[in-house]
Amino acid sequence: EVFTFNTVEIKVQPSVEVKNGAPVSIVCHADISKSTDFQLKLNFTIFKNGKVVFMTVSETGDAQYEISMARSSDTGDYECTVQGGRKTKSSNSVHVWVTGMTKPILTSEKKEVLEGEVVKLHCELPEESPPLYFFFRKIKMNSTPKVKYVYEPYKNFSVVEFSVEEGDNILQFDCFGKRIVESGPEISEHSNKTLVTVREPFIKPTLNAKPSSNITEGDRIQFECSTVVAQMRDIEIILQKNKTILKSVQDDKLLKYSAVATLQDSGEYLCKVEQGRASKTTKLNVVVSELFPKPILAASMSMLDENKELTLSCSISGFQKANFSILRKKSDGDIRLKNSRNLTMRVNVNDTGSYICKAEVKGIVKESKPVRINVYAPVSKPTLSVVSGLPEVVLGKPLQLICRSVMGTPPITFRFYKGTDVKKTVINDTYAMFLDEDIGQNDKRGYKCDARNNHSSVLIVVFFVPSTVVPIRNASLGSIPYGEVEDGSETAFLCSVKEGSWPIHFRIFRKTDREVLLFEKSQNADRVLWRKEAMNRQDTGTYYCVASNRANVDVKSHPITISVILAAWQKGVIAAFVLILIAGAVTLILWWFLYKKKKGNERFPSISLVTNVLHSGLAKNLTSEKLPRQHNDGDYYSGRIFCSFSPTKKHLLDIFGAGPDLESAEVEYTEVEVSTLDPHR
Repeated sequence: EVFTFNTVEIKVQPSVEVKNGAPVSIVCHADISKSTDFQLKLNFTIFKNGKVVFMTVSETGDAQYEISMARSSDTGDYECTVQGGRKTKSSNSVHVWVTGMTKPILTSEKKEVLEGEVVKLHCELPEESPPLYFFFRKIKMNSTPKVKYVYEPYKNFSVVEFSVEEGDNILQFDCFGKRIVESGPEISEHSNKTLVTVREPFIKPTLNAKPSSNITEGDRIQFECSTVVAQMRDIEIILQKNKTILKSVQDDKLLKYSAVATLQDSGEYLCKVEQGRASKTTKLNVVVSELFPKPILAASMSMLDENKELTLSCSISGFQKANFSILRKKSDGDIRLKNSRNLTMRVNVNDTGSYICKAEVKGIVKESKPVRINVYAPVSKPTLSVVSGLPEVVLGKPLQLICRSVMGTPPITFRFYKGTDVKKTVINDTYAMFLDEDIGQNDKRGYKCDARNNHSSVLIVVFFVPSTVVPIRNASLGSIPYGEVEDGSETAFLCSVKEGSWPIHFRIFRKTDREVLLFEKSQNADRVLWRKEAMNRQDTGTYYCVASNRANVDVKSHPITISVILAAWQKGVIAAFVLILIAGAVTLILWWFLYKKKKGNERFPSISLVTNVLHSGLAKNLTSEKLPRQHNDGDYYSGRIFCSFSPTKKHLLDIFGAGPDLESAEVEYTEVEVSTLDPHR
């Protein structure tokens, strides 16, 4: 018994797009080929979005999954798998889309509520699968519905609360749902409407003003706020103006408040009754007429010199009968100066400040606008100086001046002059700075500054022309002799500058593996001479000098190199010593050969032969090298004499004959350096 699956197909009847609540069938068909006509049981499994939703066994090759009322949760991808024996085959997937949603069901916890209470609503979408959105509406006549929405990721119902406000009488509520599918959002139809009746816990309060809401300042005004309440428990009455609570009472149905009216009491008053969440308000507008205008304070002068006379006068336009007082304003409290409409006083700088006057009529006190009085002390004679402290300027560098006045009422206006030109104006308390960046060598103009404030006097100070400091330029170092110096001789070093103001500070350094200060001196000259009496080998090195003055700029010369060599007499001594050694060596050789000859064992050369050897051997290898003359080092020559005796063994045998020590004899040589002295030294 052999079979094979040809195809497995899945179909949706009547259509892949189904309206919510309509029936739908998912049909799976398996096409099979058999070797003989035998009964074959097939296992059918239908999946939705990868999950098993239906299983059955059939011998006909067909299976059908019936959905009597399609819901949005039935939307998805369906697939069929058929298994027979050891063989399994699956169909392609088909997408089923259920359009629309079920109608939600809305219920209310209460059918009748009081103002201030809440209405709890329950909205459900039966047979719909989360996640879902729920929208609740509070509907009131002649107003736009209030909407709240809740997202429910795991439930097909939701609960919300609506507060019942003042003015709510008969309320209606409904809800609807929404879900998000692949094609976009789907919205259900609205639920049934639920009716809720609202009762008042108390009536709207009444607010009255006595004797009237239109009164004159200075009169007493009384406010009364009352209500009718069903239950006195937890009731509160509040009177407020511009969000400021004036008075409140609890567990009482009447509030009273009185005060002497002022212009500031004009405005809107609000009476509010609260009980639980319920509240009701009533408003009343009050107009307070002016009894008299604000007083006006006048000053004879607002800016004056110290020791001058100041008169302050207080008045009310069109009104004479009032109690006046003049005060000086202070941060820690006003100071009363006089209970009168006029005040005359001689002022000093401490009297600078703000002044007011007050007027009182029928217990109403009004205050004038403040008047600012400034009393000025004269500016003291200013001083003009250089910020650095020295009355001089470095050529090419800026000059900063400071003009200072230690006394005088600020602000003080400072003006800087260069010559007769005003260069800068500064307003400050006690001093001002001026920077002149244009300093030339031939700039002979002086500086001055003046200082003034609102006092009537002006002081001017003239500043002398500052001395000009010329910075050091082009330092150089020379020596006599230059380059090579004989050991023990004197050397003169000359450090000079091309330009610079005196005094000049000179320093001479030697640099080998480190820098060593050898000499320093300050003098009123553009050069300095330093003599080093006895030079030695340790004085060999690089020399340079550094020059500076009050411009505080170090200028360094180019370096020179000094080499200390042997003196002429030292070279002569060495040469004589070498010649003595050569003569001794020749004498020793002659003695040795004579000694051997006495014994008769060897043949010795004669004196003439040795002389010939010296001429032919030694003299042949004697060389003299004349060195080139060094510039500026004096008129002398230096040379080297090399003496070496290097005959072959055969030559020695021919001259001296064989000897026991001749085989191992070693040749010795020496080198002598000789200088030819300058006849003028």
